[in-house]
Amino acid sequence: MSNKLNPVARSTPPIYRDVNLQIVISITLMELLGTMSVNPALPGIVQAFNLSPQQIGWVTTAFVIPIAIGAPICGVLADRFGRKTLLVPSLFLFAIAGIACAFAPSFQLLLVGRFLQGVGAASLEALALALLGDLYTGKQLTAAMGLNASMIGLSLAVYPLLGGGLASMEWRYTFALPLLAFLVGIWLWRSLRLPQQEQSSDFDFKVYLRTIWGSIRRGRVIRLIFIVVALFVLLFGAYLTYIPTVAASLGASEIVIGILLASMALSFALISSQLGLFARSFSELTLIKISFLVYTLALVITPAIEHIWMLLIPSILFGIAHGIVFPTTQALLAELAPNTHRAGFMAVVAIAVPLGQAMGPLLGGLAFSAWEIRGVFYAGSLFAISTFILLNYLIPHRKSVNRS
Repeated sequence: MSNKLNPVARSTPPIYRDVNLQIVISITLMELLGTMSVNPALPGIVQAFNLSPQQIGWVTTAFVIPIAIGAPICGVLADRFGRKTLLVPSLFLFAIAGIACAFAPSFQLLLVGRFLQGVGAASLEALALALLGDLYTGKQLTAAMGLNASMIGLSLAVYPLLGGGLASMEWRYTFALPLLAFLVGIWLWRSLRLPQQEQSSDFDFKVYLRTIWGSIRRGRVIRLIFIVVALFVLLFGAYLTYIPTVAASLGASEIVIGILLASMALSFALISSQLGLFARSFSELTLIKISFLVYTLALVITPAIEHIWMLLIPSILFGIAHGIVFPTTQALLAELAPNTHRAGFMAVVAIAVPLGQAMGPLLGGLAFSAWEIRGVFYAGSLFAISTFILLNYLIPHRKSVNRS
């Protein structure tokens, strides 16, 4: 009877069936492909070009530098000329430069190819988040961010295996994977349907920058950026940097350490895929509070663990916490972005992620110097519980968001 009264609800497909969302997730996965699938090929590149261990880091650095510099620029261009206009050439450049890397006759030309591939990737992550903000609102946006994050978590486990399998035959084969970006670009151009947005004929760059700065300096945005920095400080300062150290001290091999890290990625993927379900029952503030409590629990129990496989417990707990808090904060930020400036806004606030990634190991190192390995996790737990206490002041309960 309820179906007859509400036929629209019955005919509305689940969000994961939305072609728009599938395309956005594919864009996100292409950006991750540029690093996660290449890492297993690095030893082969060292041998092929007779490199030192210090030189091989440039394969990743050459890819990341244009992303860090170009992401805000791409955000401006996307707001000015449109998402598709920028994304399709970016995906094609990413694919062409990746294939060029496969045929590079020297290390120098390989780095040129990686730099150009990074130029192609510069727009992908920020514009994927901006597209989600363009397409969805409210709880549906939270669910979409969760599904996007779940695919990120899954790729963290799958891409190294896929890249490692290809690299075991020949390191150059790994660079065949960017060909997938051609298919994503064609699919995006033909099938992505975006809402109509007002395009100003007299684009004023100074006004545009003032509008973005005015949006970012709002108190709620600053507070959300702090939370994003905090969660990546915990992830990179304690878990990713020192869980391998704890595992090695208990006699774990490299394979076992890899399994531990993969368990975190898989739990992250599973939990974030269900975020839409959680968001129906809990506010965003409650979800973020739960995640920091889970972070605290994981950090507190780690120093007491004396068996290698018991480290699966904090690993899975970290994945659960990250799978809740990361897409939730991204959804809240996307809703606070002004419609006509969303790409530039999301590109700027995305800087919070590498900021946390850089600060985490430094702070973890300071804690290690002062209190050794146990101190890292106890200091991290103190930081997590302090953030939890501050959350009531950082994020008010959800009210209607002005999307002007």
